[in-house]
Amino acid sequence: MQKHLLYVVLTLVSLSITQAQKPKTPSSSEIYESIQKLNFLGSVLYVAAHPDDENTRLISYMSNHIKARTAYLSLTRGDGGQNLIGPELRELLGVIRTQELLAARRVDGGEQLFTRANDFGYSKHPDETLEIWDKDKVLSDVVLAIRNFKPDIIINRFDHRTPGRTHGHHTTSAMLSMEAFDLANNKTAYPEQLDRTSPWEPKRLFYNTSWWRYGSKEAFDKVDKTNMITFDIGTYYPLKGMSNNELAALASSQHLCQGFGRLSQRGSQTEYIEFLKGTPLENNENIFSGINTTWSRIEGGKAIGTILYNIEENFNFKNPSAHIPALLEAYKLLQKIDNTHWKTLKTKELKVIIEMCAGLYLEASASTNWATAGDVVDVSLEVLNRSETPIKLLSIANISDINMSKNINLENNTSYTFKEVLKIDDNATPTTPYWLDKKGTLGMYRVDDNTLIGKPESPRRYTVDFNLLIENTPITFTKPVIQRFSKPDKGELYRPFEIIPEASAKIKENVIIFENNHQQDITVIVKAGRDNLEGDIEICHPEDWNIYPKKQKVSIAHKGEEQTLIFTVFPPTNQSEGLISPIVHVGDKDYSKELIEIDYEHIPFQTVVLPSESKVVRLDIKKYGENIGYIQGAGDVVPESLQQIGYNVRSITPDEIDAETLSRFDAIVVGIRAYNTLDNLQFKQQQLFDFVANGGNMIVQYNTSYRLKTDNLSPYNLKLSRDRVTDENAEVRFLAPNHDVLNFPNKITQKDFEGWTQERGLYFADEWGSEFCPILSMNDKGETPKNGSLLVAKHGKGHYIYTGLSFFREFPAGVSGAYRLFANMLSLGKDDIRESLKLED
Repeated sequence: MQKHLLYVVLTLVSLSITQAQKPKTPSSSEIYESIQKLNFLGSVLYVAAHPDDENTRLISYMSNHIKARTAYLSLTRGDGGQNLIGPELRELLGVIRTQELLAARRVDGGEQLFTRANDFGYSKHPDETLEIWDKDKVLSDVVLAIRNFKPDIIINRFDHRTPGRTHGHHTTSAMLSMEAFDLANNKTAYPEQLDRTSPWEPKRLFYNTSWWRYGSKEAFDKVDKTNMITFDIGTYYPLKGMSNNELAALASSQHLCQGFGRLSQRGSQTEYIEFLKGTPLENNENIFSGINTTWSRIEGGKAIGTILYNIEENFNFKNPSAHIPALLEAYKLLQKIDNTHWKTLKTKELKVIIEMCAGLYLEASASTNWATAGDVVDVSLEVLNRSETPIKLLSIANISDINMSKNINLENNTSYTFKEVLKIDDNATPTTPYWLDKKGTLGMYRVDDNTLIGKPESPRRYTVDFNLLIENTPITFTKPVIQRFSKPDKGELYRPFEIIPEASAKIKENVIIFENNHQQDITVIVKAGRDNLEGDIEICHPEDWNIYPKKQKVSIAHKGEEQTLIFTVFPPTNQSEGLISPIVHVGDKDYSKELIEIDYEHIPFQTVVLPSESKVVRLDIKKYGENIGYIQGAGDVVPESLQQIGYNVRSITPDEIDAETLSRFDAIVVGIRAYNTLDNLQFKQQQLFDFVANGGNMIVQYNTSYRLKTDNLSPYNLKLSRDRVTDENAEVRFLAPNHDVLNFPNKITQKDFEGWTQERGLYFADEWGSEFCPILSMNDKGETPKNGSLLVAKHGKGHYIYTGLSFFREFPAGVSGAYRLFANMLSLGKDDIRESLKLED
């Protein structure tokens, strides 16, 4: 039975993933639910800091049970986190997490909003957060979200009263929400916004509390709950065939890059929200008590409501198209009301319902998923009316050259197809997420176009208007140009239509490490955005570096094809670092950006255009112990980074671990969070400890203290904590300055801790046996010293090392000192080599 339930849940998840990019094909029950939502004139804004912070149970409940328009405002896009499904980090991870949030909202029925705040990594306190974020800009964005969305109810995910008890971003999101609640209706606050929005006064602000806020369920049971509203968010939806918490689990499971895929839950479950400010509650059962959520809320709305409530009460599940005449009557009345907000919002909803009831299929499919400026693209247009409703296709038009007069009566279930060409503007700029178009700061994205602030993604640039006459009522439906295609092993697929550069180039490696002054060949890949691309390419580089040849010819016959070129890089004799970037010259135009494609099945295909840069690092480094076995955990590029400095690295799985396999290596390195993610690794600990006892080195990188799959992490007592140092520039003190790990083969100094990125480290140990020697001490401002970032213990003939230092972040950033220190860790115990070196001296 349990296996059957798991199969059902996985099937539902799979359906939500495979259908996420396809046009909606709604059933009668879905049309009916849309009418229910159309008839509810109330809205809820849920506020938190990151993708995955949102309570999908409550968002789903508000959207699907209450029927309120519901949105999640995530202050950041989650750039500072980790990626469990691929190599993308930082801004590319933010692109993935943005799309995963949109996928989650497609499941739970909510909408998605953002601010310009950049997730720069873990922060311990709001004060630290607001030193890096531009508070005024982020607060402005929260105010703008409230003014645009116009929520009656705001719900904070976190408590504004407990700074320092959780992630600084979390508490800051609640603090800014509290402040924005009072500012949104103040015309003197951010008056520059009022040319594109209007003031708004939310009615109530709540905090989504729970027992964990009070430390335990027992403590929460004793709390006075007279100021709280409770919801049974386990309510069952017969029209969907699943409960609210099952639906919420499917939404949460869209956050795959964070490992949030999970089984669904069923049954009654209580959710709590605490009233914070606004209009006092009339009762503790209805979040909208005292707020008019009917059509009579707006002037002229009563007559519209009379029509639409009758449709809801007498909905024809067998033939929804029977309601089109009445829906059109409501549509015409709606166009006469003066309230711009509700008119715009409900017109959009009503048009979708009319489209669904008529079974309309309207599509503009390009022959390719991308084109370049000045291109001409074939577009297939399809129009289909699957009802007996009299509908005429008047014309088809778009912002380009397509403008076709048709005047065709659309017969029931008869497909009408047309072929046209789409002319791309000569000055069209490449498609990329708007918040990445210009370089921002550590804490803020730069968005020059104020109309884009808060939007989840860049608006589709090329759309097609289908101008219809439905029972003598003119209505225009706008559809984005997409590409619909098929693959034999996948079936029907959809991709967004994007504009790409005429030429793009990338250096294969993001960071290129030179362990000595020997030259290295680098691979540069040029991609053509059009046929017959001719030009040349050169590599910009720092003055003390040299690259040969200076230029090479680029010649690519067909668009989409790539040309690979090899350049030789000559490093300086001394330690140095800098950036190199390819520039493609085509005629009088230069192209210096990289075209990045992100392709995962659970989110739409993403095209990102970013400056093409690679870091080159000439290291002053020595190393011993050549053969490394790497046990991959949650995903990092540490193996590739070690290979760049000359180590022979082989990835091994827990199943491969035995004495014979381990005997081939000088050291075993365990990837980040391996003891959180690999079930079988716990059964291999003794073989690993025996490897150490026989003379090998074992380096265990950070694991979270929560959900460790073994209590036997080390051959000696070792307990992990949540200690971390988030200031990447925090002072590093040497507790054991004479220890080999700080002296051989590389002399580690304070300079080796310069230029670290995002943090010093995380999940340090806070308890260890006397066998361990703590090497470093560090702490964030105002905190006590943390000494568990790097611990070394002699075990038999070898060494066991636990480190919470964030090598997985520093290696991709090309931080010299991180490489030098890691080489020392791998070189521990090479006393014979050290002694021979002394004799040579």
